[in-house]
Amino acid sequence: MISIGLTTWTEHPALIGGEDRPVTLTEYAGHFPVVELDTPFYGIPRQTTIGKWAAAVPDGFQYILKANQVMTKHDRKEPADATTLATAFEQFKEAIQPLVVSGKLLTVLFQFPPFFNRTTANIEYLRDVRVQMENLPVAVEFRSPSWFATPGMTADVLAYLKSLKLTNVTTDEPHNLNDGIPLVDTVTTPELAVVRLHGRNAQGWFNQGANWRKTRTLYRYSEEELQGFAALTKRLDQQAKNVCVIFNNNSGRDAAPNAQRLQAILGLHWENLAPQQLDLF
Repeated sequence: MISIGLTTWTEHPALIGGEDRPVTLTEYAGHFPVVELDTPFYGIPRQTTIGKWAAAVPDGFQYILKANQVMTKHDRKEPADATTLATAFEQFKEAIQPLVVSGKLLTVLFQFPPFFNRTTANIEYLRDVRVQMENLPVAVEFRSPSWFATPGMTADVLAYLKSLKLTNVTTDEPHNLNDGIPLVDTVTTPELAVVRLHGRNAQGWFNQGANWRKTRTLYRYSEEELQGFAALTKRLDQQAKNVCVIFNNNSGRDAAPNAQRLQAILGLHWENLAPQQLDLF
């Protein structure tokens, strides 16, 4: 099964005829069967909040939730001690229970920072992540090229993730020798393959100025590039039970149109969508 989704549900005017207002979750769920949320990265939500997310969407709709920044080692200036780290894991697992119980959690995304290099300590931390997260589905996305420096190293890393039952995210993003990773087809868990598409705006991605967060994903994929992603998705679909493609190239609000075009190329139609407005009459 192939699913396509976007990051957040509010910032996609193409889904509501270009109206200048936030998209509602119900409106979003009328177009796509999965959404990725970064809210937990900044602060772990209350269980009641996540319960509302679960109740607001049809059966079969799924969420990808980003792990909290403490859990992904983004706190480099003031690293969390062991107790604080363990508490974050416990609070996160408790908060997401409504999605786990309802079957609406696709995976938890551990998006590691560029300074999370391939070191012995970080290799060991991946095992700690699996232990802390128990049997929950976990996907990992690296930003440091050290994890994929050579074909042999890439094979070793993927084998290690496979042994830990961690889904390696196939990522499209700008990359160079010091930052980012190349686009590599990967399936490390037979249940799920995840593809995240950030765009290819190298200047906006690497130049972290005042407007960096607004421009780093300013990119609209071409027809040729989308045809390439369609072929990639089909390859992954031969290896994994479920393939999820997430478009994050949304600084210019291009994610939804690109996602809809990829859906058309692949000829996908999902049954588990919320009724769209016209469907109600």
